[in-house]
Amino acid sequence: MTGYIQTMRDLEAATYGLAGGTGNALLKSSGVVGGFGTPHDAATNPFTASASGLGDLYNVLYGQKVWSMLNQEVNALAMMSKRPYTSSGWRILKSRPAGGSGSAFGVGTTAIGDDTADLSTPRLDQIGGVGENAALGATGFKALSPEYTKLYVSPKTIAHLFEFSELGMEMAAIDDGVGDIRAIVREDMGKHHAEVQNKMLLMPLEKYNDGTNTLVEQNYTSLYKIVSSAAEIAAMYNADLLHQNSSTGGSAAVVDDVKLLFGSTRTVGVSSNAATGTASFMDAEVDFGTSYANGNERVLTLTLLNDMIRRIRQNGGNPKVILTGYDTIQHISDLLQSQERFMDRKEIVPTHNGVRGVKGAEVGFRVATYYDIPIIPAKDMSTTGGTGANLSDIMILDTDHLWLSVMKPTQYFEDGITSGNPFGVGKLGNQGMYRTMGETGCSFFKGQGKITNLKSA
Repeated sequence: MTGYIQTMRDLEAATYGLAGGTGNALLKSSGVVGGFGTPHDAATNPFTASASGLGDLYNVLYGQKVWSMLNQEVNALAMMSKRPYTSSGWRILKSRPAGGSGSAFGVGTTAIGDDTADLSTPRLDQIGGVGENAALGATGFKALSPEYTKLYVSPKTIAHLFEFSELGMEMAAIDDGVGDIRAIVREDMGKHHAEVQNKMLLMPLEKYNDGTNTLVEQNYTSLYKIVSSAAEIAAMYNADLLHQNSSTGGSAAVVDDVKLLFGSTRTVGVSSNAATGTASFMDAEVDFGTSYANGNERVLTLTLLNDMIRRIRQNGGNPKVILTGYDTIQHISDLLQSQERFMDRKEIVPTHNGVRGVKGAEVGFRVATYYDIPIIPAKDMSTTGGTGANLSDIMILDTDHLWLSVMKPTQYFEDGITSGNPFGVGKLGNQGMYRTMGETGCSFFKGQGKITNLKSA
């Protein structure tokens, strides 16, 4: 029966090359047969190694496959349209020549005169109808001009550095280890690099200069900051959700980092420790209810969702995607089922730099929709509101006017002892780095919407 495996002893001998009279004595002496973890008769695992935190990547007992136990989705980052960084800013039409800056043309009693400062509510008989052979510059027939402004962005550099020792690389290639440790770590660090960018895009507004995160402006500008309004910032101040307010420091102003966006500032004034926001072209549609104070959280209803979609469309926006958390998606599904309605499904065909996949091919995937708008889940979605708010916020976005401006796409760099230059990294090993340069941008704030301060019941 020589050469056959009949017992665990035979299997161990065949696996680890221990033949003849030695049997598995060497294994037992090392405590291996005691288990995959710490042997029953030893204080530590004899196969535990330390190589810059990567000791678990080689071990004679575990095999080569590395499984991830983490949800590293990057849905927010993936749904953002990517555009080359071709300019440092863009021009915005912030107000009509007459009729104001709201979604509807404003009318009122203001006569168009020589030096009318505010034509947001012109008289109905002076909005364009003129008499026959009217003289230029006559009453109600004055020269008008739209109002413009400029917004600008500064590219952000997102980088992650990592390393592995020469010993770790060599040991991983033997003893039934993972093989090429560099390939394994590169893959996992690449996922990390993308996930962190996703987290930046969903950074809560209250984290901007909250007293701790003083360097948060080095990250991508968050969608929470873009899809906001002066009224929301004032409500957050009044509900003590910001760092500098009446009950946590007695400041007479709202943190500048919260108000400043793309070189312009949302107007939020504070008087007697109460903040008030002034509406402007930079305001997105935000529904937070009456206030962010505890007790004012709202139960999510289809009416809230429908109203927001309607308001965005009235503003001229065309919602392309609904971004929210898994809990909110489940709640919407429950609401529809109670009315004997169900979420539709829609095939999404991804595009990349203008190259579109073929419908029906495996590049497409199906997602839930609401009124034909795809619903994209995001694990990093925040919950904004009082202590009773327990549902993730909802963002309804027009991605034709919301993008990630990329100056340099993600690149990987590596140097070290395997390339013959340990002096470059100053260690007996290799260092690798992922780097991306870009920044978010928005050219139409009123086309973006957000519903917050929600609870399930």
